[in-house]
Amino acid sequence: MTTHKRISLIALLSIAVAAVITPSAHAAATRYITVSAQGTVKVVPDAVRINATATSVAATSKEALAATAKTAAAVRAALKTAKIDTKDIATQSVSVYPEYKYTNDGSSTLTGYRGSQSFTITVRAADTAGSLVDALVLAGGDNLQINGAAPFVLDSTKSLEAARAAAVKSAKAKATSYAKLMGVKLGKVNYLVENSAPTNYTPVMAVAKAESDVTVIDLGQQDVSISVTVQWSLL
Repeated sequence: MTTHKRISLIALLSIAVAAVITPSAHAAATRYITVSAQGTVKVVPDAVRINATATSVAATSKEALAATAKTAAAVRAALKTAKIDTKDIATQSVSVYPEYKYTNDGSSTLTGYRGSQSFTITVRAADTAGSLVDALVLAGGDNLQINGAAPFVLDSTKSLEAARAAAVKSAKAKATSYAKLMGVKLGKVNYLVENSAPTNYTPVMAVAKAESDVTVIDLGQQDVSISVTVQWSLL
C-alpha cells in the first residue's frame, strides 16, 4: 500500500471516530429533567346561571304555543323589573308536541299539546339570584319550571393566573427536589407546556328554601386547576 493511500485511510478512520464520540459528548452536555405539576386555586363564584322553562298544555298546538308565549312574556317582564340586561337572557329552545295517555293494553289517547320555551338567564349579582328565582316563579306560576341554578365565576382571569403560578411553583419545587437527590443543579428552562385547557370544577349546588320562605342559592367554592409540564437543563 502506498504512503498516500495509508494517509487517506488514517484520515477516514479519524473522521469515523470523531463521528462516534461527538453524539456522546453532546448527550452529556444536554442532560435535562422533565416534570409535570398541577396548580389549583379555590374561588367563590360571583354569578349564577338560571335555567327556566315556560310550558303549557292545550287542546291544539297553536293554543299551547300561545299560552307558553304568555308565560314567557311574564318571565321577561319580571326579568326587566329585576334589571336583568337582555344580553343575559337567551332562549335555548322552543317546542310543541302532542301528549298522550297510555293504557295497560298498549293503546294511547291524545290528551293535548305541550308547548315549551326554555331560557338561560345570567345573574351577574350572585346575591340576588335567590330572590330572582322567587320573582320568576311568582310571574310564571305553575306554568314555569326552574330547571337549575348553577353558580360560576364571571371573570376567571385572575384565578387562572393564580393557578398557573401555583402550577409552575409546584413544578419547580419538584424539579429542585429531584436535582438535589441526583447531586446536580437546575439550569435554564428548555420548554413549558400547558397540558390542557384550564378546568373549573363546579360543585353540585342546590336551590333551597330558607325559613323565611325566600329562596337561597348557596355559592360554595370552585376549584380552578391548570396542569403544566416543564423541562429544565441540568448543570
